[in-house]
Amino acid sequence: MFLVKRAGGRITQPYVGGVITIHVRGQQNSECLPPWPPCPPPIPPPILPSCPPSPTVYPPFYCCPRSKYDVKFIYINDTPPKTGFRDFVDRASQTLFWTELIRGFAVTLSHIFCEPATINYPFEKGPLSPRFRGEHALRRYPSGEERCIACKLCEALCPAQAITIESEQREDGSRRAVRYDIDLNKCIFCGYCQEACPVDAIVEGPNFEYSTFTREELFYNKEKLLTNGDRWEPEIASNIRDNHLYR
Repeated sequence: MFLVKRAGGRITQPYVGGVITIHVRGQQNSECLPPWPPCPPPIPPPILPSCPPSPTVYPPFYCCPRSKYDVKFIYINDTPPKTGFRDFVDRASQTLFWTELIRGFAVTLSHIFCEPATINYPFEKGPLSPRFRGEHALRRYPSGEERCIACKLCEALCPAQAITIESEQREDGSRRAVRYDIDLNKCIFCGYCQEACPVDAIVEGPNFEYSTFTREELFYNKEKLLTNGDRWEPEIASNIRDNHLYR
């Protein structure tokens, strides 16, 4: 219940809804006002989603996330020092006699007489796996004949399209490659060329020290690949023999 007042008029009777008579400057007006609207119903709290049943595993507080005011951190390293006599003497001795520094020197001296874990590269080199994929090479038969028969399986399987082969037929009817180029700038060293070759002609040898100053030096032609094969043939043959049982 409240009072209604018009500008320039006087306070009328209390308004409780319905028809009310208001006197304004000697005139009598009747206005039909609606009743006072009721208060809106309270908003229910939001329904949080429930976690699905097991065996689905969710992290803690996945369905009911916590706010920054609900999280209480525990600092495990913020424990106050103990006040016992023995603890007090231990801390005092560490401060006066530098026991922590002496223990650090002891660890250093103990490692001086141990075998070092590092090697003196490049004069010393660590072992390599027989499956190591390094610089490419083309192999020959013991008679000196080239192994490559220009079947182009390595060119077809190369995912980086880094191999280009051109072939020709010789007088005896055999087919040999007259061009075998590999762009090591594009090569991803996946080893598919070595796996696809039926005569073990193209291989990835054990050499990993072939860094260059220009990109042009990483374009390998047939002569370069054959030179690599002649240089690393003993190591390549040993790796293929050791890895034969796993192919």
